[in-house]
Amino acid sequence: MSLQNLQGLLKHAEDNNDPCGLVSYPLGNTDNGRRLSYGQLRSQAEHNAQLLHRIDGFTEGSVILVHLSDHLDAIVWFWSVLYAGCIPAMSTPLSNNPKQRDKHILHLYTLLKDPICIIRRSSFGEFDGQKILRLHAVESLGSLKNGFHKTIPGGPAPGADDVALLMLTSGSTGNAKAVGLRHGQILASVSGKASIRELPQDYAFLNWIGLDHVASMLEIHLQGVYLGVDQIHVQASDMVADPSLFLRLIDRHRVCRSFAPNFFLAKLRHILETENLDLAIANLDLGCLRCITSGGEANPTETTDAVSKLLSVYGAPPNVLAPGFGMTETCAGSIYNGDCPRYDVEHELEFTSLGTCIPGIQMRITVHSEGGRIAKTNERGDLEVSGPVVFKEYYNNAAATAEAFTSDGWFKTGDKALIDSAGMLHLAGRGKEQININGVKYSPHEIETALEEAMMPGATASYTVCFSYRQKKSQTESVCIIYLPAYAPDDDEVRVATHDTIVKIVMLQTGVRPHVLPLDSSLLQKTTLGKLSRAKIRTAFENGDYKRYEEVNDEIIKAYKVMHITAPENETERVLLEEFELTLGLPENELGIDTPVFEMGVTSIDLIKATRGIEKRLNLSAQIPIITMMTHPTVRSLARALQDLNHPKSYNPIVTLQHSGSKPPLWLVHPGVGEVLVFLNLAKYLTDRPVHALRARGFNPGESYFADIEETVTTYHRAIKAQQPQGPYALAGYSYGSMLAFEVSKVLEANGDEVRFLGAFNLPPHIKFRMRQLNWTECLLNLAYFLDLITESRAQALSPEMAPLSRSEALAHIISIADEARWAELSLSTEALENWTGLAYGLQSMAQNYEPSGSVAAMDVFYAVPLAMVASSKGEWLEKHLSKWEEFVREKPRFHEVDGAHYTMIGPEHVFSFQKKLKGVLAARGL
Repeated sequence: MSLQNLQGLLKHAEDNNDPCGLVSYPLGNTDNGRRLSYGQLRSQAEHNAQLLHRIDGFTEGSVILVHLSDHLDAIVWFWSVLYAGCIPAMSTPLSNNPKQRDKHILHLYTLLKDPICIIRRSSFGEFDGQKILRLHAVESLGSLKNGFHKTIPGGPAPGADDVALLMLTSGSTGNAKAVGLRHGQILASVSGKASIRELPQDYAFLNWIGLDHVASMLEIHLQGVYLGVDQIHVQASDMVADPSLFLRLIDRHRVCRSFAPNFFLAKLRHILETENLDLAIANLDLGCLRCITSGGEANPTETTDAVSKLLSVYGAPPNVLAPGFGMTETCAGSIYNGDCPRYDVEHELEFTSLGTCIPGIQMRITVHSEGGRIAKTNERGDLEVSGPVVFKEYYNNAAATAEAFTSDGWFKTGDKALIDSAGMLHLAGRGKEQININGVKYSPHEIETALEEAMMPGATASYTVCFSYRQKKSQTESVCIIYLPAYAPDDDEVRVATHDTIVKIVMLQTGVRPHVLPLDSSLLQKTTLGKLSRAKIRTAFENGDYKRYEEVNDEIIKAYKVMHITAPENETERVLLEEFELTLGLPENELGIDTPVFEMGVTSIDLIKATRGIEKRLNLSAQIPIITMMTHPTVRSLARALQDLNHPKSYNPIVTLQHSGSKPPLWLVHPGVGEVLVFLNLAKYLTDRPVHALRARGFNPGESYFADIEETVTTYHRAIKAQQPQGPYALAGYSYGSMLAFEVSKVLEANGDEVRFLGAFNLPPHIKFRMRQLNWTECLLNLAYFLDLITESRAQALSPEMAPLSRSEALAHIISIADEARWAELSLSTEALENWTGLAYGLQSMAQNYEPSGSVAAMDVFYAVPLAMVASSKGEWLEKHLSKWEEFVREKPRFHEVDGAHYTMIGPEHVFSFQKKLKGVLAARGL
């Protein structure tokens, strides 16, 4: 098909595909659609073009603003403006905020050079009070039912390089840019889009997004014209109000292609997972469906996987969803993932890949901080695109155009991204949207997704916005969360519960306490694509537009907590409460005496700091054992435990790190140092299930070390069964603990119990060669590194020079070179370090002759950068060591690459990415 302009495209559709065309359902009516063939569309557009020429002040070649909310109206008048020899600019909905609305209208007047504006009479109220734009109602231009004239006004036909259409971008302060899409660019785009998946000619396209959005205009309407297929249009409010309509229309009109952003996919999932499906849905036939593209926001892999499986039940192909990347500047989608969700599940991605380029566009990643060099595979940088599909300029904005392109002509998208070894694109957030907390960058999309997945009790789904802001005199950025309440204004209990849930989740992810603010729906307007403007909301927040709402919300929450927080009953409880508030940076009345401290996001360092502070303030003569703090997680229970501090307790291996949750418990087995503090960072993220850790014997006075592996396994098995009598069981071990978890799992299975998840954190099955390397001094060096007293490289360098030293000499040497601040923070004593080393050495010695035997049903192996003395790379570690687990697992073990190294994989720097991977694996195992 050789075409030069859009008018030729529509004529081609008429000549070759009549009577195909549009079926448009008016607002509130999804039963009786209005049909307009491509021939009728062209004739009506020609007629309307003559009407436009009669408007006073009409100038051929000028911009005409099309402000029409009905899909059929918008399409007809888009073509009418084209046939009149002008440039249509598709108007976006006006803000409910009068200030933003007036600023936006003034900006459009200037940007589009005093345009004529086509509206319906019913929309005049939206422009109330403005006297700038030249408004003309279509009703006043003549009835659409009048006869059609054959004479087409206008000069010569436009060429491929002429601007065909202006699409408005969203601006943070109302200053939208107008993207000039040229005839040739649009034709290249629809041709490229059509190549991503073969589509049957006798099936239809379905659109429900407003025509002011480039996705509906290019993905559906113009591509539908290009392919000469029927296209079904439904108003967005009707579709969002009843998402099942989407499925019914696909069946009714035999739709092969449509578009659905992530928030809408989540709604479809909810409907299809409902047990009592409506009969009209239960009997659907979606065998016609080939492709649902998705964009505008990140697509969680878990959602796309679930929706794909649900749709496949009704006949859709397994790869029916095609997440993609696109902007107004690239004619909507221009990069697509055609292998979703298989590729994303296989690579254990939290968010789906965005795939590869269509014909007509190229992508590259550059590293701006290094002179714009081309990034390596999997290296994060700035996403830039080029090619015939990419726009050339912003209309009437030379400065923005110059800023948007590199010196060699590539468009700077503003997104951070990487391209993996398969050539697939992965976004890492907008450069301007990244949240920077103490030098660590966070994606607002990840935080919003975490909040949505938490199913907050009083928040409306898909109406949560996260952004950063800097308070006066602050050294770092703060986080603000704004949400739409789903509770009544006077329901203080749910308001506070929602607030506390948001605070907890954000603190877990960022370590900072967020500012939380509920706003009513009039202040949280969505685009037709279902997006909230983070930039506009942030600007309004910083300008103080929400100050009144903040004050009211803060007063309600404060008053509720004063009324409901249980006050300390004695001096000990008061001191403990104050110390935890101080350590965790909590405001007064945030922590109750019966609130589990671990649920407030406490880390191992926080726990140690609080312990030392409590000892000092209560003038305790003896140190509080960390195990006492961990097994008494509330102020009240800890206060009672401190009264019995000098009374020895019998050994119990179980330390509960997370008490609540409806899912099966997770059991974590200690590493080779025997302690479970290392799991605190991880457990605080696993709020959907109880988390129990198993701690070695020998830390407390009078406790003996375990004699052998059999005694250890028997003790742990007995403890697990006493706490959780019935399966399914979920166990994981860190390093050395992987071996113990494997042995405990064998005992459980031998007794008829189901072990549905067994995780090995970076340990192979054959370990005796490593255990024999670890004499008492090596155990001391490993422990010193594990506790951050010395660095890993220092530990390796010290090994040969400490080999000849006696135990007492080695101990004295480590203490003399240990990081003083860290030593003080841990409040270690020589005796405690010596005992801990002896305990660790005892555990290693037990395994010096360990030979793995038998098998378990399944295993998940999480692997990180190995210790330098056992393998030179991750690849060697996986291929030569970890892969040996295949000999001891009855089904092929699953291997999961994680960030960090052996000692840091679940440390503060990498625990967030690790827990996401772990949650995904648990879900895949049905847990």
